[in-house]
Amino acid sequence: MATIDSLFVTKVYRAEITGAKGERLLHELETACLSIAEDDTAGQRWCAKNGYPGYTSYASLDDLPWRIPVFADLAKALDSHVAAFAKEVDFDLGGRKLVLDSLWINILPPGGIHTSHIHPHSVVSGTYYVTVPDGAGALKLEDPRLGFMMAAPPRRAKAKPESRPFVYLAPSPGTVILWESWLRHEVPINEAETNRISVSFNYAWR
Repeated sequence: MATIDSLFVTKVYRAEITGAKGERLLHELETACLSIAEDDTAGQRWCAKNGYPGYTSYASLDDLPWRIPVFADLAKALDSHVAAFAKEVDFDLGGRKLVLDSLWINILPPGGIHTSHIHPHSVVSGTYYVTVPDGAGALKLEDPRLGFMMAAPPRRAKAKPESRPFVYLAPSPGTVILWESWLRHEVPINEAETNRISVSFNYAWR
């Protein structure tokens, strides 16, 4: 009798921050993100120079929890989710901790995309979704083995999610998605008529 084991599993964590706390975070973060994007001339210059659609504070303001209270509130909520994810993937932290290393705003306009990438120099990465209009697109995750599949045939159209080369996760406002930082991902084109607003972050092992 044959058995099949699922080995070397890639885990992705999803949670929803709901209730009164979640509603307050969404409202205050949307206001803060839009205000910062309007005032952050350094970030605007970086986006223009690097051909980044819309706005990101990645290169100008990635320490927002130390600047603005609502981002500190978000960071506190994220800490517990990252701790739960670390436990699920059996990290042995050896007395050290996973700590928030950077946190930044993303505002993706209609027609904007964020091409495939990873997050070097961190352990856990993720995104909290603030505004997700209809058509804004899902988070696209790539099978990390894809480059080694050389002569493999394609997968069936109705393949199980764990067998597909790409998986799309559709978030809602208040969704938190976490993954290990080496996992390649991208944001497909925003086909909505309004901006998609999110807050991304990295956790380092210290």
